[in-house]
Amino acid sequence: MNIESLAAYLRGRFGEGALTVEQFPGGHSNLTYLVRIGGRECVLRRAPFGPVPPKAHDMAREYHLLDKIHPHFAAAPAVYLLCEDSTIIGSPFFVMERRRGIVIRGSGDVPHDPTFAGRASRGFLDTLIELHAIDIHRHGLVSLGKPEGFLERQVKGWAERWQRAKTQESVAMDSVISWLAANRPVSPPPTIVHNDYKLDNVMLNTADPERVEAVLDWEMTTVGDPLADLGLTLCYWTLGGAYGMPSGEGWLTRDEIVNRYAGATGRDLSNLNFYEILGIFKLAVILQQIYFRYVNGQTRDERFRTFGTRVQGLIDNAHAKLPD
Repeated sequence: MNIESLAAYLRGRFGEGALTVEQFPGGHSNLTYLVRIGGRECVLRRAPFGPVPPKAHDMAREYHLLDKIHPHFAAAPAVYLLCEDSTIIGSPFFVMERRRGIVIRGSGDVPHDPTFAGRASRGFLDTLIELHAIDIHRHGLVSLGKPEGFLERQVKGWAERWQRAKTQESVAMDSVISWLAANRPVSPPPTIVHNDYKLDNVMLNTADPERVEAVLDWEMTTVGDPLADLGLTLCYWTLGGAYGMPSGEGWLTRDEIVNRYAGATGRDLSNLNFYEILGIFKLAVILQQIYFRYVNGQTRDERFRTFGTRVQGLIDNAHAKLPD
């Protein structure tokens, strides 16, 4: 990143003084940095280095999403500035407020508190419930997506991404895609859909983990079927440590999450298997896109070397959930 160019751009907008930039750990998609300048701290988001899939990592879209959602959802950080000039740091970027708290990326991040897991579980799920309860019609948020035909576009769009990114043929994945296309349920009324709601995309209050300080990574957010969020969340929740879910006692079980969500929202979850398979399928495609970039030398990040094996595991998992 060109620090001098960024400093020149931010001065006058955020104050004078030395600029320091520090990358936050974690994440396989957009890059996030802590920026200090003029006596204040903020967070900068930019797309990853190298070629990226079409329509992915759209900084302007994520900025405008947060700008519209923040007034109605306290866990969405406020945004300050959008820069679409790629000459500044090599990519469009936006700047948003910094929130403070704890992000759980594995068992090593869990405090030694026997009540933590249960409280964090409830806070995590209740925040998703709160997001899905926002009145998108009253607040003029329907335009953030296209709820009509949402599931059809999800299956078709992610299938097309798979075709562009696959590095080998997969009969099992072909079967998963065919089943999803043929078995789409009728969606409930639309809500905001975060589209990547998982534990390490949530920042918890350090003193009270039942309180969520921030929901992060809004790049795929849209308006559509809320059960797509629940299905993907359950996918991450049940896959374990490789996907950021800590082990140990106290965390809500899958059934407890389902029952708590159903009780709070009143939504019919009888077709939940479809949404869980959809969630696993989407995660497999996301990791395959990253692996494709690694295989083709578009990124040298060694974390991605084993993603081909992880993708195959997800495909097998989704295929095993197909009804006989």
